[in-house]
Amino acid sequence: MKRYNNLYEKICSFENLYLAYLKARECKRYKSEILKFSYHLENNLLNLRKELLDQNYKHGSYRTFIVNDSKKRIIKAAPFRDRVVHHALCNLIEPIFDRGFIYDSYACRKNKGTHKTIKRLESFIRSISDHIKNKAIPEDVYCLQCDISKYFANIDHEILIKLIEKKVKDKKTLWLISKIVESSYKCKFLENLLEFRLVGIPIGNLTSQLFANIYLNELDQFIKHKLHKKYYLRYMDDFIILNNNKKELHQARALIQDFLKNKLKLKFHPKKANIFLAKRGINFLGYIIFKNYKLLRKSTVKRFIKRVKILKKKINKKLITGERYNRSIQSWLAYAKFGNSWRLRKNLAQNYQIINSLLKSNSNKQAKICKIL
Repeated sequence: MKRYNNLYEKICSFENLYLAYLKARECKRYKSEILKFSYHLENNLLNLRKELLDQNYKHGSYRTFIVNDSKKRIIKAAPFRDRVVHHALCNLIEPIFDRGFIYDSYACRKNKGTHKTIKRLESFIRSISDHIKNKAIPEDVYCLQCDISKYFANIDHEILIKLIEKKVKDKKTLWLISKIVESSYKCKFLENLLEFRLVGIPIGNLTSQLFANIYLNELDQFIKHKLHKKYYLRYMDDFIILNNNKKELHQARALIQDFLKNKLKLKFHPKKANIFLAKRGINFLGYIIFKNYKLLRKSTVKRFIKRVKILKKKINKKLITGERYNRSIQSWLAYAKFGNSWRLRKNLAQNYQIINSLLKSNSNKQAKICKIL
């Protein structure tokens, strides 16, 4: 396996740190913390570079907050100077690892994302359905859909570092990676081994997205090359396998469960490791996906309706601008348009007066909104 040397000097170069600064401030450049760092930008980057080169760098404390979207998530936000270091590291090591990932891993990768994941899943359903249709005996398409329980919180630090060491042997780079990995953790007692292990990486870090993919790439390789599952894809800790043989999926689930437990110290979510008929619809990434169409989840629509009502109240109280309201509604309508939702969008526009509210806020948006709907 190919190893990579002399990374650290490139990571610590002023050019790379400046590029990392530009990426870290993207879409957030007017926040007070970033303005303060930017005011003495050259000195701050030079000081950061010196700390890294001397290996005196210490990661700062996280700011913790809770996000409620489809489920409750605890987010940890690192100080801005540390986010610059995260970007500087990922600029150099992400390409090294990304080329070793399977094609059908879609989360937090360039030219991937949710839309491509869903399109790939649709093509899988059509492909296996067409294959079955050509057989003499009619069969159904079954789906194994699994979610890993508290994935980010249970990533084992020792296992993660060993996986990284397969590709990176530069000691200083490994030192920096360890500093970031160990910047947030909890101790987990493993009764069967009678030992404590450090686990958990913060959801808010850019590096955590890469580390999470490195960790579950082991699972990807196992499913693709040991179990030889053709119709497999993964989006972060949620993965799907399609097959026309239900018994094979039951066998695969048992083998995957053992692999996760023994190799990665992970386990399935107790309610999210199911086998079912694909024709009933696959609930994945905010959509219910069928062979020839996809619908929005009811919970997604309900959250949108609730959000519209909240935004209207805020506009009436002048807590937000019409432009902010427009952006929020347009973003969701564009998201909804990716599914087969013309009738839904039309009903929402009529019942909740979305069009009228938007046009009152800004008459120049009329053509754009009508096009989205």
